Amino acid sequence: MNRKELDPTSSPRESFGALLRSSREALGWTQQDLAAAMGYSDSYISAVETGRKSTSRTFVRAADKALGTGQTLELMWVGMRRKGFLEGFPEHAAQEARAAEIRIFEPNLIPGLFQTKAYASARESAAVQRGSSTQDQAEERMKFLTARQRLLKRAEPPIIHAVIDESGIRRPVGGVTTMREQLDHLVEMATKPHVIFQIAPFSMAEHAPFRAFMTLLTFADRSVVGYTESAEHGFVVREDGTVRAWERAYDRLQVEALTRAATLDLIHKARKEL
Repeated sequence: MNRKELDPTSSPRESFGALLRSSREALGWTQQDLAAAMGYSDSYISAVETGRKSTSRTFVRAADKALGTGQTLELMWVGMRRKGFLEGFPEHAAQEARAAEIRIFEPNLIPGLFQTKAYASARESAAVQRGSSTQDQAEERMKFLTARQRLLKRAEPPIIHAVIDESGIRRPVGGVTTMREQLDHLVEMATKPHVIFQIAPFSMAEHAPFRAFMTLLTFADRSVVGYTESAEHGFVVREDGTVRAWERAYDRLQVEALTRAATLDLIHKARKEL
């Protein structure tokens, strides 16, 4: 059988198809196996996997159920069909949902996975006021964020290591009340056994190895992909040399950022100062 090599960067359809194929093959299933489990033809499965055919939400939900992938495929499908998401972000969100370990550096804000509804809503409202987003897009992104955050409530959630620049806990997004609630939520999340928070203090100055938001996702097979963003685009990074360089830089960041205890002390201090 000829096997079409997929380029996830070539189109949203091929990106979705690549994720569907990798999820199927992770179980050792053939296209015929998946077709039988879902009640579709194997030719239809093939057409979706190779990007020749778009598909429906009904199909995507059936695939998630059959493959045991939670909402991974649905997250990506929804993101691809909605305006207002950075190119590359829906693919990242889908990969995030199946990662065994998530490493995050956030230079300016609280990472999305740990944002309260009020904090996220304040940011979306500001985007609408600036004219950079519509109300419909803002509401869609809020729903999407809620779906992403469900991975934190799984029976076996991923290990998450988040390093936040000190500016992220100092900037009062949404006002004093919203920010106090957000910092309280960070402290609560820090008590979870699968979550590690560190603050990169202002004193790190030029020694902070990253200048932009970035994420490293490690999967069950120990493969790693990266993700970062510019103002206009999101970039899923697979190039091995780049990913390894990011991992080395993140190791240094972990060593030089504040310890867990010092991080919690600084979060408590920032809250009292609001």
